[in-house]
Amino acid sequence: MRKIQSFVKRSGRLTEGQKSGLNELWSDFGIDLPEGKIDLTSLFTKQQPTVLEIGFGNGDSLLQMAINEPQRNFLGIEVYEAGVGRLINEAYKHQLTNLKIIKEDAVEVLKNNIADNSLAGFQLYFADPWHKKKHHKRRIVQNEFMDAISEKLVNGGFVHMATDWEHYAEQMMETLEAHAHFKNTTTAHNYLPRPERRPITKFERRGQRLGHGVWDMIFNCEK
Repeated sequence: MRKIQSFVKRSGRLTEGQKSGLNELWSDFGIDLPEGKIDLTSLFTKQQPTVLEIGFGNGDSLLQMAINEPQRNFLGIEVYEAGVGRLINEAYKHQLTNLKIIKEDAVEVLKNNIADNSLAGFQLYFADPWHKKKHHKRRIVQNEFMDAISEKLVNGGFVHMATDWEHYAEQMMETLEAHAHFKNTTTAHNYLPRPERRPITKFERRGQRLGHGVWDMIFNCEK
């Protein structure tokens, strides 16, 4: 894939809990990438469908999903160290065995470390919208990126995206509907109300108070 710089790596002061997550608990929840593909069958305690989420931020919704859906394994990718440390710390408190975390560039991880036909689902919630027109090429949802996602998903796997930027929602919808391997789970060009399984975050509640809309879309992978 062409290199997409779809994120800005933020740095800042870490709390003691975040430091603990990144350092002392990393071996329990973090993944040090191998030279080749990650063996998902040996990564988790239970062999069950694995869902990948890219850009989980502070990890609140991903944590809640892992708690609510013990029948699935969750793999999260994020470069924001404070968010990674926080999520690991919370996962440890809840003694989760179905959540693992990668702290690397997601595009490179997809390209080098995720096997084809290995994921049951892909989640992307509130990705950076790069709202200036000259920056739209940095948006992660592009044809090339979705080609890679379709290769990693099993036949019948799902893609669930949500954004609070209407223009980006339109781009996501158009990109997915134009792709040969994705089919909208509702009627063409229709969005969904927030599915119950996607927890609402503090970020989203704040947006609602400000009158922001949120657009959810779920597509199935058909090969």
